[in-house]
Amino acid sequence: MSDATVNHAPTPDGRAPVLLVHGLWLHADSWGPWVERLTAAGRVVVAPRWPDEAATVAQARAEPARGGGHGIDSVVDHLAAVAASLGSRPVVVGHSFGGLVAQRMLAEGHARAAVAIDAAPVRGVVALPLSALRVASVALRRPAHWSGTVALTRAEFRYGFGNALPPAESDELFERWAIPSPGRPLFEDAATNLLPRSPARVDFDAQRGPLLLVAGLRDRTVPPSITRTTARLHRRASSAPTDLLEVDRGHSLTIDHGWGEVADAVLAWIEERVDTPALSL
Repeated sequence: MSDATVNHAPTPDGRAPVLLVHGLWLHADSWGPWVERLTAAGRVVVAPRWPDEAATVAQARAEPARGGGHGIDSVVDHLAAVAASLGSRPVVVGHSFGGLVAQRMLAEGHARAAVAIDAAPVRGVVALPLSALRVASVALRRPAHWSGTVALTRAEFRYGFGNALPPAESDELFERWAIPSPGRPLFEDAATNLLPRSPARVDFDAQRGPLLLVAGLRDRTVPPSITRTTARLHRRASSAPTDLLEVDRGHSLTIDHGWGEVADAVLAWIEERVDTPALSL
């Protein structure tokens, strides 16, 4: 996959393009099946890499320090530039930290609508379950990760991503997609409720389009309580549509054997909330 995958030509009916944003520890190529599925449905789809992310999984592993030092603002700015190049504001679909980025892009006017799948906690989410703190501690226990990168071991990946899967499938996904990622976003998110101008802050009062939040009920990295709290924060401040979908899945839900069910649910939501003329922005 290239830095901004697949075609850029607008669809004849003017439907919004889709911009897919991955989170920490997964390469942009992990969206490959989604790109194929959504493209087959007649949509323009892009799946950009994060700033300085290597072109392939193998290259990312061979250059583990690559991408270190990039924080949430850097990722948002990078992807906002990709969105601006599409010629029409996209629907941003993000997973994990990509889900936090999707919410910021929606609030800041870079997106027509957004889907945040097992999104990292935004400012205002105070209570973090122990399992989420355990996953974040992989980076937080070493201050050097602020300016560097951090990789998961096979066991850490299974705990944070693959706990709802057979061990063999979790290990296969680890070998296929896991890469070192910048540690700075985890530090920024951990301190978000202490910093009024935190890069993990989302403007809940912003004039925005529809938002879908997807929660994996067996997710350890972003337990469903985080997603439910995020939904309440949005609904309390905004009259724009904020929908919540809960699925019996873990954090691997965008890449494991059931990814197609999630992709189809997201596509159906886009068709209902964004493509329907009465609801289009």
